[in-house]
Order: sequence, then C-alpha cells, then structure tokens
Amino acid sequence: MEIEHEIELVHYDYHIQAVKQEYDRLHPNAYQKKIFKQLCHSKYEQEITQQEYKFLQIQIHYINSSCQSFENVPIAESTLINSIENPQIREKLFDSYKAVAIQARAELFAIFKEYEKQYQNKIVALQLQWKMSSMIDGTSVFDRIIECTSYQTNLLKQDIVKKVSSFRSTLIQLRQHSSSTRKDIIDVSPESFLDLLANPFIPREWNHLSLGPSYIRLNQSAIYPRHQQEIVIGKQHEKIYEKVKQHLIKYHFIPLKATVFKTYSNEVLDYFDQSYFSPLPFKDQVQASEEAKTAAAIQRKIKKFNLILRLTDKGHNFYIGSATEFEKKVQTFFQETNAFMELRENPLDEILKKVIQLLNQLYAKKLILSWQHKKMMPDRNKCELSHLYFNPKTHKDGVPVRPIENTIAAPTRNISDFLDKIIRPIFDNKCSTTSIIDGTSLIKNLTQYAKRGLLKPTTLFCTFDIRNLYTMLPQEKALNILMEFLHVHGYTRVKGIPLDAIRKLASLVLKENVFVYGKTIYRQILGGAMGSSFTLTLANIFMWKWQKQLVRIQEITGEFYGR
Repeated sequence: MEIEHEIELVHYDYHIQAVKQEYDRLHPNAYQKKIFKQLCHSKYEQEITQQEYKFLQIQIHYINSSCQSFENVPIAESTLINSIENPQIREKLFDSYKAVAIQARAELFAIFKEYEKQYQNKIVALQLQWKMSSMIDGTSVFDRIIECTSYQTNLLKQDIVKKVSSFRSTLIQLRQHSSSTRKDIIDVSPESFLDLLANPFIPREWNHLSLGPSYIRLNQSAIYPRHQQEIVIGKQHEKIYEKVKQHLIKYHFIPLKATVFKTYSNEVLDYFDQSYFSPLPFKDQVQASEEAKTAAAIQRKIKKFNLILRLTDKGHNFYIGSATEFEKKVQTFFQETNAFMELRENPLDEILKKVIQLLNQLYAKKLILSWQHKKMMPDRNKCELSHLYFNPKTHKDGVPVRPIENTIAAPTRNISDFLDKIIRPIFDNKCSTTSIIDGTSLIKNLTQYAKRGLLKPTTLFCTFDIRNLYTMLPQEKALNILMEFLHVHGYTRVKGIPLDAIRKLASLVLKENVFVYGKTIYRQILGGAMGSSFTLTLANIFMWKWQKQLVRIQEITGEFYGR
C-alpha cells in the first residue's frame, strides 16, 4: 500500500506539458499522436516499475539481514509471524514470505524488460512517421522528440531516487524503533546507533560496541608475546622517567648525576616487570583473549563492508554507518553552508608569518605585555594545519553531521585560547539573566516565573534552534558586534589591551582558519572554527545582539527568555 501511494504521487501526465510547445510545432496527425502517447506511456511505466523494483529490493535486503527471526522486518506481517509461538511454523512463514518477495522482484524485472521492449518498438514506429529530413531549428524532428522525452525521463528518475532514499530512511527508523521497543531491560550504557538496513555484527560484537567509547579492554598486553611486552615496557619506562627527571632538575634543583635517579629508574622498571609478567588468573586470560578477538573481528567487518565508526554528538556512544552515506552527509554540509573555499597550496608558513608579525607589532607598540606576547606566540616547530572531522548528530532527524576542527597545533590556537580566557568571563557576567547553563538552571528560572503568577494554562512554551551557527557568522559583522558589546558594557581595554588590538587578534583567529579534510586544504570564509575556544564566545556575543529586541519585548511583558 505504501508503494502504491508513492506511485500515485507521480502524475501520469508528467511528459505532456514539458513537450507540448515542441510537439505542437510538428503538427502531428492522429496516428502520430497515438504512437507518441504510447511511447511516453511505455517509458513512464518502465520507470515506475523500476521504482517498485528498488523498493522491493530494499525490503528483501532487509529480510535477509535479520539474523535468526522475523523480528527486525518492519512490515505488517511481522506482528502476525512473531505472535506464533512454535518456532518451526514461524520460521516456515518467514521463509514463505521471503520467497514471495523474491518471486515478485523477478516478475517486476521481467515487466521492466517488457516495457523497455515496447519503448524501443514505439521509437522505431515514430521514426518511420517523421523522416530524418524533417528539421526544426537545424535539429531533426525525431531527435527533438527523443531529447524532450529523455529530459522528462531524467526528471522522473531523480524523483524516484529521492523516494527510494526516503523509503530506505523510513525502514532504518522503523528498525531502530522496533529494536528499542522490544527490549525488556534498560541498558546501563547507551546502545550504539546503527545507521544501516542490516546489522553486520553478531551479538557478541554488538555488545562490545555498546560498551561505548569510554570502555578500555583490561589486560590488553597479557596476550602479547614476551618480546613485544618488553618493547612496550621500555617505551613507557623511558617516557615516565624522563618527565620526572626533568621536573626534579628544573623545579627542585636535584643534580643530574644524583643517585636518586638511578634508584627511581630501577624501581619503575621493577614495577612494570611485576605488572606485565605476573601470571593472570585463567578467567582473566580468557576474557582478554576473547575481547581481543572481538575487537579484531569488528575492525575486519568495518573494513570489509566499508563502514564508518564515529562518536555520536552529545550521545556518548558509537555511531556505525556506511562510509559512502556518511560522506554524502559531509558533502551536503559543505553545500548548505557554503562557508569553505578550497585551496591549491598549503598556506601554513604564510599564516605563521602573519601571526608572529602581528604579535611582534603589538608588543613593539606596547599594546600587549611581555607575558601576553609570550602566551600567544605559536611554536614554529609544532605548528600544523587544523584537521576537520565530523560527528553524527543522532539526536536530530536525518542524522546530520557536526563539523569539529582539531586546532590544537594551529598557529592561531594560542591567540584563540587567550581571547576566550579574557572575554568569556565578561559575557558570562553581563548576560547571566538570559543564559541557561543546564537543566537545573532552567528549572530555577521557570520556578521564579511560576512564583510571579505568570504560569497559566494559556502559557506557550516555544523552543528554536539555529542550524550551523558557527559556520553562518558573517566575520566582519561578528567583529563589529564584539566591539559594540565591549563598548556598551564600558570597556575600552581588556586586561590592558586596547579594543583595536583585540579586534586585530580576533580577526586573525577568524580569517586565518585553514584546515585539512581528506587530502584537500580549505579556508573558512564564513564564521569560525568549531573546536576553537574563542569561536564559542564570539557566537554567544553575536547572539547577544541578535536576540536583543526579543529579550526587550519579553522583559516588558514580564515573560521569560533564555538561551
């Protein structure tokens, strides 16, 4: 019924209006009109059959994906089949339904081929009616008609692709809902989010994934060969020993040749030897071995099926989906925001030069202090371009992606952290009345609202969200609003730094945001980096300006607004 409903939405006369103007210029006779209508009808029915075929293909794939029962198939028959207690009868009905679906798919494919045959026959008949010598604007009549019908066919195909994609998403949502509603227990850790029609993982692998990203396998080194354990011990010993030695020499003035270092080194090494080489209980050995095999099996399947494993945004669990489909979401984000420009060359040295030059100029003019200059100065030897990655927002419809930049080694990172540290406290202080920190904060505000007698049966609660805020901020306008915010609240300097200098530093953070995604280098031309600490503060200040009028109206009427 769902498939028939989808088909009804595609109007039969899709071809008539588009080719009408060209067609009328040909002055066709009654027989030609009949042949042309049959031609269009054949092509239309062929494409609709293909749509039915694809819908059915998805359902068959879904049926095949259910491991041992019919419970994951999101169609009406599942209720009836699952209600049967006898497993043999239930499995028999399951196999019967699958056989019917496969047979229907084969019949649809045969119908598709028949329409293709009819279409080719009608083309021949139409070609005989209009000789190739008949021309319109230098193009043969026959070619013009084929061109028009092909154009309309492509439009129909695009529509079918959208519907098939929508149908697939609906099945995924039904599967997820079906999976969650059939549980009799509540998991301690959140289950992984599966954005696939079929679950390729067996229960043992799936349960391991559902332990979440914070889980660390115990006794991982216990299954390593002896020589590999010794290599690990050597690296860990050297790392810890060097850090402790440098700290004691620098801050406690212990001589380099002091015997305490040798004693400490031996004790650390003895501790590692005991930790690594002490025999494990048999149960722990089995657990370590099993978990290692499970993790390896998960890695193989991710590679085999071209899957992607990501942390969910705000979910504290794993997302597993198709790498191809996930990349489509990423490209959709790039297209929707239009905030990034592809670069042909690596501008890292140029950006580093700009940062150092600005800091030196401000310091030379005594606009920043020595410790501030040192705090913001990047390390030439450790600088690199930011790296962009995406986390799936599983709490939102369609599972869009959130871009996050790893800016830890970016040339502007120190400036961003410094500006955030001196400006964020000002925002927190001046905008506390409209800031909702967490759920408790909201409840307290609403409690005060109710105590004033404003909470009534007619009170409307309204929430809204701004999509991709960080990548939508106009850079110059955001900088202007930053200056306005500081001026309005009586600041001409912040931590001794003039506002003009602060603007120059903020501008550098925004406009010199260059990152790598895949093998391509991009420059952000709208907004700021999601992952740069100052971007959050700047976005908050931008929203302070944006919401000003709304806040004023709510205050006049005694109503509540918070963000």
